Amino acid sequence: MEPVRRSVRRHGGRLRRTALIAGVSAALLAGSALVAPTASGAGGSGVTVRVSARVAALVARMTLDEKLSFVHGGTDPQALGQAGYIPGVPRLGIPELRLTDGPAGVRVNEHATAMPAPVALASSFDDRLAREFGRTVGRDGRALGQDVLLAPMTNTIRVPYAGRNFETFSEDPLLSSRMVAGEVEGVQSQGLIATVKHYAENNQEDNRMGVNVNVDEQTLRQIELPAFEAAVEAGAGAVMCSYNSVNGSHGCGSDELLDSILKEQWGFTGWVMSDWGATHATTDIVNGLDQEMPSGVHLGEELKTAITDGTIPVSELNDSVARILQQMAKFGLLDGAATKRPARDPKGGAKVAQKVAESGAVLLKNTGKALPLTGEDTSIGLIGPTAKTPKVTGGGSSNVVPDSAASPLDTITARAGRHATVRYAAGGDNTGVPIPASALSPALPIDADGSIPVTPDASFYYSGTLTVPTDGDYSFVFDLPAAYGALKIDGNSVITGFLGSSSATVHLTAGTHSLEAGALAIQGGPTKVRLSWVTPQAAQAARDQAVALARQVKTPVVFAYDDGTEGYDRKNLSLPADQDGLISAVADANPNTIVVLNTGSSITMPWLSKVKAVLDMYYPGENGAEATAGLLYGDVNPSGKLTQTFPASESATPVAGDPLRYPGVGDQENYSEGIYVGYRWYDKERAAPLFPFGYGLSYTSFAYRDLAVRQSHGALTVSFTLKNTGTRTGAEVAQVYVGASPATTAPQAVRALGGYQKVRLRPGESKTVRVRVDAQQLKYWNTSSHAWVLGTGKRDVWVGSSSRTLPLHGSVGVTR
Repeated sequence: MEPVRRSVRRHGGRLRRTALIAGVSAALLAGSALVAPTASGAGGSGVTVRVSARVAALVARMTLDEKLSFVHGGTDPQALGQAGYIPGVPRLGIPELRLTDGPAGVRVNEHATAMPAPVALASSFDDRLAREFGRTVGRDGRALGQDVLLAPMTNTIRVPYAGRNFETFSEDPLLSSRMVAGEVEGVQSQGLIATVKHYAENNQEDNRMGVNVNVDEQTLRQIELPAFEAAVEAGAGAVMCSYNSVNGSHGCGSDELLDSILKEQWGFTGWVMSDWGATHATTDIVNGLDQEMPSGVHLGEELKTAITDGTIPVSELNDSVARILQQMAKFGLLDGAATKRPARDPKGGAKVAQKVAESGAVLLKNTGKALPLTGEDTSIGLIGPTAKTPKVTGGGSSNVVPDSAASPLDTITARAGRHATVRYAAGGDNTGVPIPASALSPALPIDADGSIPVTPDASFYYSGTLTVPTDGDYSFVFDLPAAYGALKIDGNSVITGFLGSSSATVHLTAGTHSLEAGALAIQGGPTKVRLSWVTPQAAQAARDQAVALARQVKTPVVFAYDDGTEGYDRKNLSLPADQDGLISAVADANPNTIVVLNTGSSITMPWLSKVKAVLDMYYPGENGAEATAGLLYGDVNPSGKLTQTFPASESATPVAGDPLRYPGVGDQENYSEGIYVGYRWYDKERAAPLFPFGYGLSYTSFAYRDLAVRQSHGALTVSFTLKNTGTRTGAEVAQVYVGASPATTAPQAVRALGGYQKVRLRPGESKTVRVRVDAQQLKYWNTSSHAWVLGTGKRDVWVGSSSRTLPLHGSVGVTR
């Protein structure tokens, strides 16, 4: 579910809600009829949708109350744990509509296929795999009784700190466009309606409900919107509008975004639903919003009154209802598809999840061929809590209950074989232990098992003091399996999270500190939460054990993690719980150290020069342990590439040092970097990243030669020879970048991704590769004509393995 945005406040010993529940081109059917247009002067653009005669007849037969029930959420009598519910109209044969979260799998109160994070999918640079990812989630959703998937998310990775970077695809609009189109096609091939989100510029979690994004027209069109348009072209049935405002208008009330661009210019025929609690006024329906979720604060009785007194014409309501019904008809939901559902395929889903994890993993460093591990690696030490307890996914809307999830410790031990010894040391603690009653006044109201019961009607709230015996770094863990929670210490927000486990480390001086905590169940039923801590003494003891193990084995493998989640951004780019210190200490003890990352976005790596290899698995889904073992031992050759730039330091990012760029000042945020997002900024500023966009190593090597470029029918064909010069079969993502046009003074990237192709080659094999650069990738948005314009003249063309490793360079004359 999109998150429940509430704050912790004392009121009768309960956690009070202080904000609304927040957070969580299709072909026309034959015989179309036109739903009555928006009345002139109503504030809308007059954008209407053509629908089938059948749908038009249904709308005509519906009562006003029945129509209203379609444009806002309701309460599901079955309480399946999904995000939203729309009641049907039984007398007219219109079934219910259930909406589920699903960026990384279907999130309901049942087991589902937990897919790798979408950023891992995008790192595969494999469009066909995106469709396979979508098909897997689509089938799961249909089998689990759902009709609408609240995914994919395709916001831009603009801010390295953003809490949901793992849920989206890329900092590059072309890559995001191809990923989202493939996933939408895959999801909807199974009869599940895809919802692309969050439209638009929802590129951070901090203050996402209050911030107004000031973005120029060219940047909006060239960076953020292309992937949304690609989803529309792929036939996405729904679009979710965002919490944030854009250029002064709320995302769910922006006539420019919803009516003018989405429905009129792009010809979107589906419906626009709000993010959970993102509707601000009844008049939002006039400006392009079709459905308020999860309830009807504005599009319920308020809308009924407005229609009755003539303030808002009923034609607006008719159009919104028709858009929803049209998609229900398109997906067969009006013809029995709602009751004819496939069986789940857990084995097939796990197979795809593992394939995505393997294809999207990025090998960042491999000194001296430390990887892959071989039969000579007979003494291995696995270090880190996620080596034993797998990190499957991030928190929030992506938190899926997996069918199963093996431990990397088990899969690596099995793969190492009976002649190898695999030992384990936690090195740290990501679960903690209950805070002792002696440290709290009053004591926490915990059950015998250390948990705190929470129900929708009996939320948990605590206000008291915490006394710590010594100065040091204390880590706090708030486990919130079906709840929203917040923790404050000394009045400062420490944890804000939901649907998952969130942690944070705070330096505390010896003595007494104020502590405030609260939690609220958000899935319709009772749950249990846990508030735990890790003391400095416990953390040091775990580190000492890890260092001791590192000295005793030939090869230490440290598993490191972070806690990316919806609802809040990371405070820095360091690994939590001083895992940077752990890795450094292990590497000091044994220079053969290998690091496996279970992280959602870019991080800094102060220990990088000390370790031999780094494998980024992201949040690898339910078969992540199997994928990790296969990659470490070379059963699978890494082929993933970074979809986001990893900065060398926190002071060298596109948003560093300018609070107006991020996180905003006084609810105002300026995208003053313009089109220079991600690698475009690094190229413009000539800044050296830690790892560039498109980067990723292999266990083999590749050579590029024989570049040729020609223009035909507005597009470019870039051909070259790619050869596997190593000793292993592997796949290379060959990337084509196009330089600026000399014929315009508008801002342009030094080079921008124009196309790519993933090529699999045997050792010694060569192949002539042809990559098409569509005419659209040669255009820029002209703010005078408000249109796309071809950038003519001599354009540089580069080909290579990343945005910074480009061995082939040529040019081509681009003409109209």
